[in-house]
Amino acid sequence: MRQMFQPVLVAAVLALSGAGVQAKQKVCVFDILGANGDAFNTAKDYALEMQRHGADLELKVYIDERVAVEDYRTGQCDAVMATALRTRAFNPLTAALDSVGASTIVKDGRLDMAASEEVVRRAIQTYASPKAAHLMVQGGHEVGGIVPMGAAYAFVNDRAISNLEAASGKRVAAFDHDKAQAELISQVGARPVAVDVTNFGTMFNNGNVDVIMAPSLAYKPLELNKGLGTKGAVHRFPLTILTYQMVFRPDRFPAGYGQKSREVWLSRFDQVLQLTRQADAAIPAALWMDPSPADAQRYVQLMRDGRIEMANKGFYDKRGLKILKRLRCDVYPGAAECSLPTENW
Repeated sequence: MRQMFQPVLVAAVLALSGAGVQAKQKVCVFDILGANGDAFNTAKDYALEMQRHGADLELKVYIDERVAVEDYRTGQCDAVMATALRTRAFNPLTAALDSVGASTIVKDGRLDMAASEEVVRRAIQTYASPKAAHLMVQGGHEVGGIVPMGAAYAFVNDRAISNLEAASGKRVAAFDHDKAQAELISQVGARPVAVDVTNFGTMFNNGNVDVIMAPSLAYKPLELNKGLGTKGAVHRFPLTILTYQMVFRPDRFPAGYGQKSREVWLSRFDQVLQLTRQADAAIPAALWMDPSPADAQRYVQLMRDGRIEMANKGFYDKRGLKILKRLRCDVYPGAAECSLPTENW
């Protein structure tokens, strides 16, 4: 009889000894450079800090963002760190921050990068506020933090592509998972070419596309100087300021984890922003091309029209865009849009 019950007793002892022990939380981390990249190093620092808040994070790095997000979606990871273009599926409101022109500020025909960065800062502060906590949870997923990745600039293989009109008929890389991007490219008369994060740099360098949109953080790692060659340029006009967002399943983390996590990521804003500024500075001055004041002002309006159209088609979150308009007008009340009813859904 004793022998019959012995396995049951052993199992019971083991179960009791493990009671209250928190399992590790698995985190899928996208970094195009793998374990040596800034994103993964930042994630490692974050993981150490979050131990104080009851988490034991096990990080797994991915160089293919699609796979990282899919592993999270299918439950192989408890959290994912990726660009908002991919995390939009889990929280469209916070991903609206990456909508075209959502943070771009132009004053008197000149790009004001500091003001544009301030819009992003205030958006992240807003979403990290306890008052916004209920907006961070949607469909069993919670946004655990946001940091900037830097402006998305147009890299062109010929300086003759100096404005939107000159891009007509040119081959422009469009990420295959972002349908709004392909539509906007088509609207200016260019030809969208489907790419993903694993091949867009190579396609530009090999001459398969004439234009790509990328942050300066990608310039050195992807050797985009090869695609620019002797005739190319980088347009110093942000189509948006990209963000990197953490999304997690709250039922697999300690209670209250999301609020602490958002505050920790917010505290790293300046540190991460400095990395993006250093990346901007690493691009040779001779490669930069600035739009004329008239073009800069025109682009702001075109991007606004594009945002509204994409929102009406369901690609962008209207509530998120409304919040961002308010923040842009807080930063620059003199903008023409601030006296218009646009994006006030």
